Amino acid sequence: MNDLHTDTHRLPESRHLRALATVVSAAALLLAGCGDRRPAQTIDAPSTAPPATAAAERPTKALPRAAPQPTGRHADFRHAHLSRDAREIAEWAVASGDNRGLPFILVDKLRATVIAFDAQGRLQRSTPALLGAARGDDSVPGIGERKIADIRPEERTTPAGRFEAEMGVNANGEDILWVDYEDAISMHRVRATNPVERRLQRLASPTIKDNRISYGCINLPAAFYDEVVKPLFAPRNGIVYVLPETRPVRSVFGAYDVAQLGAAHHAR
Repeated sequence: MNDLHTDTHRLPESRHLRALATVVSAAALLLAGCGDRRPAQTIDAPSTAPPATAAAERPTKALPRAAPQPTGRHADFRHAHLSRDAREIAEWAVASGDNRGLPFILVDKLRATVIAFDAQGRLQRSTPALLGAARGDDSVPGIGERKIADIRPEERTTPAGRFEAEMGVNANGEDILWVDYEDAISMHRVRATNPVERRLQRLASPTIKDNRISYGCINLPAAFYDEVVKPLFAPRNGIVYVLPETRPVRSVFGAYDVAQLGAAHHAR
């Protein structure tokens, strides 16, 4: 802070005020848990890049993917009331083997809900979530390399798609779940460090209209992250399916209606 004072106290008053505003703005971002948005950082929190020697181990949304193999299994929803799209993708993921025998999470953006399943396709728990403030299913090209302060409101989307997610650690030593490493999207505990954003209140409210607040990351209640996400993903990682809000859900995943396919097979 002494160096900062030395650099600014000689400036004309208007320039001094602009410099002070910049510092205050940066501090506000830090209080909100934000940092520059680059490949090694999440949107809502700075993260430390893996060593260069471990670059091949970094997650990416473009990992090679073999064709799924039918399993004969079905998802167990345990009488939960999920949206039609969420049920269809969960059932397809298990029956087709697309989840690779790994735990998986559905992010239902239209309902601002996160639903966790174990490796056998049994629903564990669901929770409200905070998502990207902007409506949309794609990230702006190169957005993972831009500073968070440079991201416009209409660019703050949570991208839809199938992501091979894995645990990571941010610059503050906090564990997170990388969803889309390239575009700096992660799933993490909600941070209530900026009272103006009212993130805890947004999670607790009965409406989903106020759940769009983040720069794209998926914010979860701390208890859900610690009791559900970590135990499921820490041992073996897993899959995250982010359902679209602007496109047909099947087109995003190459999915099909398991029940309809089964009925057609038995009708032969």
